[in-house]
Amino acid sequence: MGFLIYDLIFLALFLIFSSIFLYTRRHNLKKEGLLFLYKTSWGIKLINYLGRKYRRTLKALSYVSITMGYLLMIGVFYLIYTIVKVYLFNPSIVRAIKIPPILPLVPYLPQVFSLDFLPPFYFTYWIVILAIIAITHEMAHGIFAAYDKVKIKTTGFGFFPFFLPIFLAAFVELDEKKMAKKSKFKQMVILSAGTFANVLTAIFFFLILVIFFSLAFSASGVVFDSYATSAIMVSGISSVNGIHVNNASYDKIIELADKEGLNEISANNETYLATKSSLENQKEYNGQILVYNSAPAIKENLSSIILEIGGVKIDNLDKLVEELGKYSPGEEVIVKTKTTQGFEEKAITLEEHPERPGTAWLGIGFTNQEGSSVLGKIMGKLSFKQPWVYYEPKFGEISIFIYNLLWWIILISVSVALINMLPVGIFDGGRFFYLTVFALTKSEKTAKKAFAFSTYFFLFILLLLMFFWAFSFIR
Repeated sequence: MGFLIYDLIFLALFLIFSSIFLYTRRHNLKKEGLLFLYKTSWGIKLINYLGRKYRRTLKALSYVSITMGYLLMIGVFYLIYTIVKVYLFNPSIVRAIKIPPILPLVPYLPQVFSLDFLPPFYFTYWIVILAIIAITHEMAHGIFAAYDKVKIKTTGFGFFPFFLPIFLAAFVELDEKKMAKKSKFKQMVILSAGTFANVLTAIFFFLILVIFFSLAFSASGVVFDSYATSAIMVSGISSVNGIHVNNASYDKIIELADKEGLNEISANNETYLATKSSLENQKEYNGQILVYNSAPAIKENLSSIILEIGGVKIDNLDKLVEELGKYSPGEEVIVKTKTTQGFEEKAITLEEHPERPGTAWLGIGFTNQEGSSVLGKIMGKLSFKQPWVYYEPKFGEISIFIYNLLWWIILISVSVALINMLPVGIFDGGRFFYLTVFALTKSEKTAKKAFAFSTYFFLFILLLLMFFWAFSFIR
């Protein structure tokens, strides 16, 4: 909340400054379509210099840029396919995400929609990231255009009329007539250059993030995200909160469960625990439900960040296992945890592991962080963090603020690179796709039809996603 106040003050000052700046230079504003464009000559000399000075390097990078364009196009196809699968077949995930698929990432969006899986997104982040990504993207278009001797007319920024003081895009205006006379390969190089720059930006800031993280954070604990669970047959449940049931049904279990706190469920001569919400989320079960084992961690409501076991610092999962292995079932151990209020120490009596007799058990759980998808596996391999480790910021909130800023720069750079290669008219990928079909078929008519079909197809997909997003809340 403390930084949010400063961020809102910065937003107000930025709006005032931008409004004054644009009003005093309103002669440079031009209305084109839905946007107001502020046209200037900033950076043209630098762009032309770079495009002419490093011709050999840019020639080699031309092939890399086009290759990257095709890889990103394949990547966005896979991304759209994955999103469609989720929206069609996993309405519970869509309801949890809450936001519609076409809503752009604007300041405070994660906070407003309570998207706890995302870090906060401030206006300060938004304006810094927008400047970095938009400027590098458009400069790359301009540099490769200068390399191929396509004149750059103007540079500048774009604004929506209703949000005039806040720039939403940068642009480099090229001489389209000269651009059209260039070979298909050269046009495709210029078109893919922006997304290539976004990828390079993501790689650059990822390296900065790794270096910054190693300097600003230290491993200080273990984070778990669940308590130990077991799958039981509903038909095998004998009682709920002490109330005996015969031939238990799912609806009967829900009826007997209390809304608040943990419910005791007896099955197969064992006692388990469950919240009513966790039971209700398993409506589409197949005769089995997941319940919590009646273990020390959940009974003591143990916080998810463990710092010490018996006075010994725990900084990774192996250390946690090692320290717990020194105790026997029935022994008491002091567990120090980090909570939202500070630190907490609890004396917990360890129990015997249900599957490993004689082994002490705390009863915490860890889900698969990496995920089963190709993207999840790639991200897991690229992660520089040890799994399930809590990292303490060395410089307090400033460490977290900078880390989240770098994280957002990387995420949005990759997202912009992918989305911009969609074969849709308004994106660079649209014309890139058109030129590809034209080059393969040698028919301009076929290329135009393919371009139109691709644009309308993805617009249909977008409408389909919006329909299933809305439908997920009324199922």
